[in-house]
Amino acid sequence: MYDEARAALKRLGLPDRDGIDWGPSTKRFTDGAQVRVEIPSCEGPRVLRAVLEEAERLGVRLHRVSQGSGVLLLTDEEIREMARLGAEAGIEVSLFIGPRAGWHLSPLAKSDAGGMVRSRTLGVEQMVQSVEEVKRAYALGIRSVLVADDGLLWVLGELRSRGEIPADMKYKVSVMMGVANPATALLLERYGADTINVSTDLSLGQLAAVRAVTSVPLDIYVEVPDDLGGFVRYYEIPELISLTSPVYIKYGLRNAPNLYPSGGHLEDLAITLGRERVRRARIGQELMERYCPGVVMSKPGERCADLAVPVVR
Repeated sequence: MYDEARAALKRLGLPDRDGIDWGPSTKRFTDGAQVRVEIPSCEGPRVLRAVLEEAERLGVRLHRVSQGSGVLLLTDEEIREMARLGAEAGIEVSLFIGPRAGWHLSPLAKSDAGGMVRSRTLGVEQMVQSVEEVKRAYALGIRSVLVADDGLLWVLGELRSRGEIPADMKYKVSVMMGVANPATALLLERYGADTINVSTDLSLGQLAAVRAVTSVPLDIYVEVPDDLGGFVRYYEIPELISLTSPVYIKYGLRNAPNLYPSGGHLEDLAITLGRERVRRARIGQELMERYCPGVVMSKPGERCADLAVPVVR
């Protein structure tokens, strides 16, 4: 069915159907690993410190933490401390680029149908401010930022390719960009994405189709915050790793309050939620040990904002 349309997609180098027959993936991180672990919503140095302490206590292997309140809402010293803590632990620290429509004057972003624009970069001024935030983060020691607007990603990719942003600054596509198909993922990779957080509601077959055309790591929630779907997918971890490696398994929390934008007024709650996310990661790690003991996870201390390379068999 739909043979002409399927043939057209194949001519463009895209999969012509979803399906787990696209796997298993032969692509890997540059250290040969299949999987790494990310803890989101590390909203400041105290939260990051608590996450690292809990990971050590529970024996959880972490590779990346991400933050959602943005570069703007951290002081210089807080950013320096997060960069230092990440470097000492050998993990990537990724900070969100702060200006976004949903926090500004956009009535559409605050409407019932406004979800499509809430994390977009609103106008030229926010584009300028976003570039400034990337440069500020880099100057303070951060080497990874979250991007939620495809136009902004293109701008940042062009600036990096021209040497106006250093080559070792990495761009992590946020889940808020809603990457839902292989064509979008391929386009974002061409724009400069170094890692892509796909939409939370993709099936295993749909994820395999995305992996078929992309070489950068994918970020996949196995427990999803309520405002992003509220899914709990732990038992799919073995198949996710097999079909989509290299992949960051990402542990959010269902039935937890939204922290953004965070700050001192929510810090104790953010710390509690951060520790619980690490406990969830321990659950996921034990599941891997039971059901896919041969899976290759990056060793602690591996830097994590790198590109994937195929494994020659």
